[in-house]
Amino acid sequence: MTTTTFAKTAPVFFQRLREVTEAYFKENNLRKTGDFRLYSKTIILLVTMAALYVVLVFFTPASVWVALGLCAILGLVVASIGFNVMHDGAHGSYSRRKWVNEIMGHSLNFLGGNVYIWKLKHNGNHHTFTNIEGMDDDIDIRPFVRVHEGQKKYWFHRFQHIYGLLLYGTTYLFWIFFQDLKKYFTGKIADHTAIKPMNLKQHIIFWASKVFYIALFIVLPMFFAGVLPTLVGYGVMVFVTGLVIAVVFQLAHVVEPTGFVHPPTDGQQIEAEWAVHQMETTVNFATHNRVWNWLFGGLNFQIEHHLFPRISHVHYPALSKRLRKVCAEFNIEYHEFPSLRSALWSHLMHLRQVGMA
Repeated sequence: MTTTTFAKTAPVFFQRLREVTEAYFKENNLRKTGDFRLYSKTIILLVTMAALYVVLVFFTPASVWVALGLCAILGLVVASIGFNVMHDGAHGSYSRRKWVNEIMGHSLNFLGGNVYIWKLKHNGNHHTFTNIEGMDDDIDIRPFVRVHEGQKKYWFHRFQHIYGLLLYGTTYLFWIFFQDLKKYFTGKIADHTAIKPMNLKQHIIFWASKVFYIALFIVLPMFFAGVLPTLVGYGVMVFVTGLVIAVVFQLAHVVEPTGFVHPPTDGQQIEAEWAVHQMETTVNFATHNRVWNWLFGGLNFQIEHHLFPRISHVHYPALSKRLRKVCAEFNIEYHEFPSLRSALWSHLMHLRQVGMA
């Protein structure tokens, strides 16, 4: 099994980052968890999702285009619930109460995923071993997409910057009905990471939530709205959800400025300290756009999130100003794209370069 470690030297950079972060909360007498901004957003998103579901299933619009438009909006809302509610809950940053975080984290199960597997995959591997081949499952889209030159190349990769976005639209469906099951049965989170054994309760939750999701989003709509409308509408919803989720995460780690590590089979020690590695593999984008900030749950402030994942995203805009100054002190580059469009373009150009290399 590959063992990847970071520099054993004193984490001076991270200590300074933590110092200014702690000072921010102390000076402003704030908790690190969410506040009314997150709680009000949660209510808005959940009510909107419920309203769209009721309209589409029980009062299906006569106009096909209106119905498809509502399905697309529902897909965006589902993604936003994942970014805002589930993500903060699963990281333990939604509330200072553990049971509240657990409930919010389990919203992923309600939406077809599994929070137990996701925590191991995301909180453990992705946040610790960002962009390290064989450890970070988020950069494993093989064989369809090659995200760095250490991955095997196929002839069709030269076109991946063209078909990539279309493929991303299938990722949510693939996640729910294939990736979770693959991890469950193989017992692996990534190539070199075994899944921690699940107890009886977790096994029951895994299967019960999958059945519940299928019943709620496929079987029940078929009964009231019809088989074909349900399949088409569900397809639109999961395509939009998958596209939005994939794009947001790809723009944070798979763009031109970011680095990748392809360790040999006998392991590798990363020369930089962990926090420096995060700065080299993570990028912010569109941080001044209030709409994206609200919808993406602060995931466009990916640098702040990777450095301090247990701090709620509502604090990231304020923290960003302080962390930038620390990076300047240590002469460490703080990567950021001014807009979603510029980050997306960089991602596509990265795919093109890697696909041609």
